[in-house]
Amino acid sequence: MEIRRYRPSDLAQISQLFYDTVHTVNAADYTKEQLSAWATGQLDLTAWNDSLLAHESFVAVINDQLVGFGDITVDGYLDRLYVHKDYQGQGIATALCNELEAATASTHLSTHASITAKPFFEHRGYGVVKEQQVTRNGVQLTNYVMEKKR
Repeated sequence: MEIRRYRPSDLAQISQLFYDTVHTVNAADYTKEQLSAWATGQLDLTAWNDSLLAHESFVAVINDQLVGFGDITVDGYLDRLYVHKDYQGQGIATALCNELEAATASTHLSTHASITAKPFFEHRGYGVVKEQQVTRNGVQLTNYVMEKKR
């Protein structure tokens, strides 16, 4: 597995990976309506590209296949972390998260973790600050504000 910086040419694969991952990996924790509101299949590619370029963003690649991606802001907010539905449980999220956390000098790390991702972040030393309801396309979803000090 290779971890490298995000390139705009990765965006099409990221868009598909995001949609597929949400609709399969998160399906045990969210309803179909919630999944469709979260990942509509209609990403604003310009906004995502701008955001990924503005953050410290990395992708994981195996045999020329993009299998994961993540990004973190300079002040330590881990915005996105997704692993391809067919590559779960292979240490990809851990490798990406290690790279993301190392890319920021912030001593305060935070994220908004899905129900599905909460145990992963707890295992990494993040604690739940609060459970919250967020609205996506008119539909409420539960996630967790989580923080880690280092």
